[in-house]
Amino acid sequence: MTDQAQSDDEAVEASATDVGASTADVAGLTFDAALAEFQRVVAALEEGGQPLEQAITLYERGVALNGRLERLLDDAELRIRRLVERAGGRIEARDDAVDQADDTR
Repeated sequence: MTDQAQSDDEAVEASATDVGASTADVAGLTFDAALAEFQRVVAALEEGGQPLEQAITLYERGVALNGRLERLLDDAELRIRRLVERAGGRIEARDDAVDQADDTR
């Protein structure tokens, strides 16, 4: 096992054992830190092999991380909208599904 893989495994195990503080410590994570941990948790769950309780604990951690990521993305979107509004720009909603359909023709 490489040092990085061992480090990732240890981080996932730490996530699983620290679930009691999962929502409290998730609130302080940056987007990049939360995303990296979320990806490790998902990879561990996809790999499987954990006892049931550890899998549930990892899932709970993943849910907490997902919520944090959604809040950070929502905040970023709001900040960008405010910047555009202040710059006198007009915000326009686009339906990307329609744009993609036009690209296939």
